[in-house]
Parts: sequence; structure tokens; C-alpha cells
Amino acid sequence: MAILQAQNKQFLLDGKPIQLISGAIHYFRVVPDYWEDRLLKLKACGFNTVETYMPWNLHEPEENVFNFAGIADVERFIRKAGELGLHVILRPSPYICAEWEFGGLPAWLLKYPDMRLRCMDRTYLEKVDRYYDALIPLLVPLLSTNGGPIIAMQIENEYGSYGNDTAYLTYLRDGLIKRGVDVMLFTSDGPEDGMLQGGTVPGTLATVNFGSKPEEAFDKFREYRVDEPLVCMEYWNGWFDHWLKPHHTRDAGDVADVFDRMLRAGASVNFYMFHGGTNFGFYNGANYGDKYEATITSYDYDSPLSECGDETEKYRAVRSVIANYLGKDGKDFPELPAPIQKKSYGRIALTESADMLDHLTNLTKPVKSTCPEPMEKLGQSYGFIVYSTHVSGPRTGEKLHLQEVHDRAQVFLDGVYQGTVERWDSRPLPMDIPAQGAKLDIVVENMGRINYGPKLKDYKGITEGVRMNNQFLFDWTIYPLPLDDLSAIPFGRSAEVSERNDRPAFYRGEFTVEEAGDTFVRLDNWSKGVVWINGFNLGRYWEKGPQQTLYLPAPLLGTGRNEIIVFELHHTEKPVIELTDAPDLG
Repeated sequence: MAILQAQNKQFLLDGKPIQLISGAIHYFRVVPDYWEDRLLKLKACGFNTVETYMPWNLHEPEENVFNFAGIADVERFIRKAGELGLHVILRPSPYICAEWEFGGLPAWLLKYPDMRLRCMDRTYLEKVDRYYDALIPLLVPLLSTNGGPIIAMQIENEYGSYGNDTAYLTYLRDGLIKRGVDVMLFTSDGPEDGMLQGGTVPGTLATVNFGSKPEEAFDKFREYRVDEPLVCMEYWNGWFDHWLKPHHTRDAGDVADVFDRMLRAGASVNFYMFHGGTNFGFYNGANYGDKYEATITSYDYDSPLSECGDETEKYRAVRSVIANYLGKDGKDFPELPAPIQKKSYGRIALTESADMLDHLTNLTKPVKSTCPEPMEKLGQSYGFIVYSTHVSGPRTGEKLHLQEVHDRAQVFLDGVYQGTVERWDSRPLPMDIPAQGAKLDIVVENMGRINYGPKLKDYKGITEGVRMNNQFLFDWTIYPLPLDDLSAIPFGRSAEVSERNDRPAFYRGEFTVEEAGDTFVRLDNWSKGVVWINGFNLGRYWEKGPQQTLYLPAPLLGTGRNEIIVFELHHTEKPVIELTDAPDLG
């Protein structure tokens, strides 16, 4: 039984001083077969602790339906860390940010229109309590006070960046204690006055998050907490990427220098991230500063350990800092696991296809509605949604307005592509309607809910209405397309497409694997869409980048025949993908 305590500006574990050198690895961004590999590489770098968030939306995907299996088997991940001799810091707060869809909050919360998030709202707290009643009993046996590896848990995440309802923070803290959590509890916030005032609770350890200028950050922290240990709970040693923006990198020497200064100040440090992993499926988040910006599929984060688990120059620089600080030779650290084999399987033709608009009734059950309702009102969390109606004619020189489309819409008139309306560029489309009228189809992609800031409540689909000039259009047929099951798609042999028609379509192909290795999906002739391997959603691609490949871990491949499905929203010159042995993040 090990108990972490804070006394006289330092941590004690079982009464002995300890400086926590921790790294973030999110179990939900790494296939379970690779958890041990990533944890061993953390330990081989000289770290003594692993930290992870827990996304509520992964563990309660539908209201009152809980998931703790497969990539969501957090107990297995924690036990594995403990078996390898690592301490665990757990951050199960209802909200996690993490550049994760809706900051980890489940989308079904949005079907309660009057609910207020992240505060003392009764309906919201009822949902949190029910989740914690399912979750916390699984974690209590893994606490260090019960012989497990969990030494500390977070009560909420960077709350001072969002609100100042300290009664809410106290409620969450007391709820953990009531459910049997008796390890150290903490908050984490930016090192600014307002953040530390709004996000901390008296009697609960406070920590700070930053990427540079540690002396300034800790000086500000000391204005609020005189006797507590210095902790950088998130050392941002890299950064995440948005679509349409360049790939972020940070100099390894700079990262090592800031880290060294923190260690020599006596601080405990948690690298955010040590190993970023991948936003598989539709789980990437988004930000809203001046405009909406969606996070890419890769969560490489320019971390010490790359998206596919390879050591980097940054890994070696950080390992050297720890070895020098501890007065050790790097040889004293555990040996690195062997690198995971990368494979190039070459070019694969996708010989079957199915037009999406032609087969909507195979994919979903339509809903009749007066107005074009958002996904959440129809019980849908992720994916795509199609709105169809009849527009009367004749109309000449009018403009079609999609009011508050979230996030990206392709418009078709009698099946012919008219243009794309994007949330960050929502200009109306010119439209002529023939005398007999025309069928209007609008295909909307949910590109990821906002995960940080005041615009957190982010409904998806057409959230207000559709107008021809100033006239709202009513009487819609809506087709929810979560795309969580592709088995009903009626694939046929791909026909040669001589002209660009920009109609969304599914493409299917097969390839044979004799020996599985990590590989990367290149889609050089494709525009924008989603890739599935053997039914597993690898995530989104977009020719506009920055990333140009999708990481495909070997455990998702089977020996023998494998299936690949690509949902292309616009057009491909040639339905061929390539499986290469090298990533390209832009």
C-alpha cells in the first residue's frame, strides 16, 4: 500500500521524498495490443509515472449504456502499468479537453436543451453521478491505498479556463471521496490569476499547465499555494494540428532545456504528451478561436514517442536530461523494446463502389421533419447526416442559405453537385430552380465537436434552417448516417467515371497480408473522407492536409484477406490506395 502525500513543498510516497516524472499516454488513442510497448518505452526513458485522461463519451456512448471493453478497457491499461512498475495519475473528470470530441463529454447530453454544462446544474450532475456510479467502483480496487498503481486523481480539467463555480468542483471532489477514492485529489489550470482563482479548491492540491517559461509559471503558482509541491501537470512539449494548417514541431533542445529547469527547481513534471497516438474514428475534437478549426486524425503531437511508437530525437534528449539529473548512465534505465516492424504492402485497387445518395435507405431509416433538425435531436452523435426536400419552381437568381451549418455541407440539386458550404466560410450558393421544381439534398459532415472554450455546446448538422433568399424551407426527410455499420452497403463493380461529379461514394477493396506490420494509408488521388480497415474506423483524410497518411497499426490486420472501405465525399481520379512503410504528417 503506497500513499502519496504533499508536505513542505514536496511529495512523499510511503513517507519517502519522490519527484514524479510522468508522461501522458491515452489508452483510447492506442490499440490495446500496443499498450505494453508504449508503457515500456516510457519506463525506458527514465519516467516513473504514466498519466491518462478518461473520456466519458467513450465509456458511456449512449445514455446509460456503458463500455469498458477493448480500447475502453481502462482497468487493463492501469493494471498493465502497475505490473511494469509505473505509478498512475488518472484524470477521469467529466470533461477532459484533450483535443477529443466535445472534450470527452457525450454528445447525448445535447438532447437536453436546457442543460448547463460543467456547473451546479441538477440535470448535468445527475448524468455525471450515474456515470461515476458505474466508473468509480472499477477504479477503487486499483488505488494505491488498495495495493494498486493509482496514486492521484483529478477532479476537473482546467476548470478555471471555463468557469468559476467552485461549488461544482467541491461537489465533484466530494463525490469521488464518497465513492471510496482516498488517494490524492488535484486540480490543474493555466498559471494565470483568473484561472487559479476559478479552477482551484481549498484543501485540494493545485497544479499548473504550460509549455515554456517555467520560472514565471511557478512564481504565479506560489502566489496562491505557498507550501504545496511544484507540479507541471501538462508540460506541452509539442502541439496538435488542425486541418488546413501546417504540422507543428518543436526543437528537441528547447524541450529538454525547459524540462531540465523544472527538474532542478524540484518540480514534478507530466509530459503532455509523451505519446500522442491517434484520433481513431470520429473522435477528433475542434477549436473555435476566430473560427471553427477541426483537429486532424493524427495526434502525434510531436511527442517524444511518435504516433506509431518510434523513439525520436526528442525522446533521446529527454532521456539524457533525466539520466544527468538522476546522476545515472542511460544504461541504468530499462532496455527499449525492439522497434515495431513497418511494412509496405503497395498499391491496392478498390474495385467495388456504391453511390451514397442512391443507397440512403440501405444505410439508415429516414425521419420526416418540418425543420432540418440537428443530429442530437435524432439521437445521433457522430458521422454524417443528409437533409432532403423539394423546392418549388421556377426560381431564377436566388441564393441558398444554410443557416449555421455544423460543419461542412455538400449541396445537390436533382443529384447534381452545386457547391460546398463550410462553417468557416458559409457563403450562400446561387441557385436556379426549374419550373417543375427540384429535389434538394444536403450532405453534412460532423467534423468534430468543439473541445475547449465558451462555444463548447456544439450541435451538429443544420442547426438553424435552410433558406431560399429569405424564405425558410420546410418539410424535410432526414437520413442520419452514423456509419457505425457498413454491412448493408450494396457494393457493385466500380464503373469508370469519366467526369468529376462530386457525389459521395463508398469504395471497397481487398488485399492479402502474409505477415502483419505497421503501415500507413496514402490517398494521393482522393479528396476527403473516411477509411475503414476490417470494419475499424481509422479516421478522416483530407487532401488539404497537413497529414497525408493514416496510421494503420498491425494488430488491426489479419493474416490472409483484409478489407478496406473508403468513403469519399467528392471525387477520386483513380480508386487506388497505397500502403506504405513511412508516415507523412505534412
